[in-house]
Amino acid sequence: MSRRSVTSEDLARIVRVRAEDPGRISRAAQDRVRPDGLRGQTGRLLLIAADHPARGSLRAGADPLAMGDRAALLDRIVRALARPGVDGVLGTADVVEELLLLGALEGKVVLGSMNRGGLAGTVFEIDDRFTGYDAARIAAAGLQGGKMLLRIDPDDPATSPTLQACAQAVQELAERELVALVEPFVAARGGDGRVRNDLSTEAVVRAATVAAGLGSTSAYTWLKLPVVQDMEAVAAATSLPVLLLGGEVADDQPAQLAAWSKALASASVRGMVVGRSLLFPPDGDVEAAVDATVSLL
Repeated sequence: MSRRSVTSEDLARIVRVRAEDPGRISRAAQDRVRPDGLRGQTGRLLLIAADHPARGSLRAGADPLAMGDRAALLDRIVRALARPGVDGVLGTADVVEELLLLGALEGKVVLGSMNRGGLAGTVFEIDDRFTGYDAARIAAAGLQGGKMLLRIDPDDPATSPTLQACAQAVQELAERELVALVEPFVAARGGDGRVRNDLSTEAVVRAATVAAGLGSTSAYTWLKLPVVQDMEAVAAATSLPVLLLGGEVADDQPAQLAAWSKALASASVRGMVVGRSLLFPPDGDVEAAVDATVSLL
């Protein structure tokens, strides 16, 4: 396992830049070496998901505050990004800016996370407001696209405005020829008040078809979909490029890798977006977890 590459001193330096020279962030974005397309080093994309904290979702495995230490989180992301076969990151502006200042995004694909207003565990979780990037700022920052979360709860009227906002974001990104990565779920609030995603094949297929129809064009729309038992049916539901969602940290990592490998067999699957499973593997070895995933691609 490699040594830590981001320290508290690095974080202090970032704080000084933010306080004393905030314009340096936009200059770093403009000067960044950008990738040539979205093909990926292996022919498929592998992106690190780093937008969980902005939605108040800090848990990884058994640790409820795993993603709450910013220096430790950045360290894991930087280590993951440095591995061969890792093509970029999906994050909110704060994380993307920190990675820019650390010099970790040169030549990398960067997708900006757009709606983080449906905070985890709240009564307004389905009302997922666009509180992060918008299309204009994604373009101005030289990012390659934007990601949005769309949870469809048949019993929650807040689903409708979230649908409308996602459709508008798809439209605005397409007008700038930027990728719109839509992560759709059919969801429901249980008796304990928690929102849970329905991972049945029927529900995932339904969510995918709804997401594919957002906006007046799907030319730049990609889907971020969970790995479920019948991925053949899911893949058959759409002609859009699909990135697989890595999901929660799994106790049985070999079984998780086997499920990912099976899902990657579909021609429509263009890669993966994985966060906690790679950043917080059960044995703590980020590099080994990343390398095992790259080998699948």
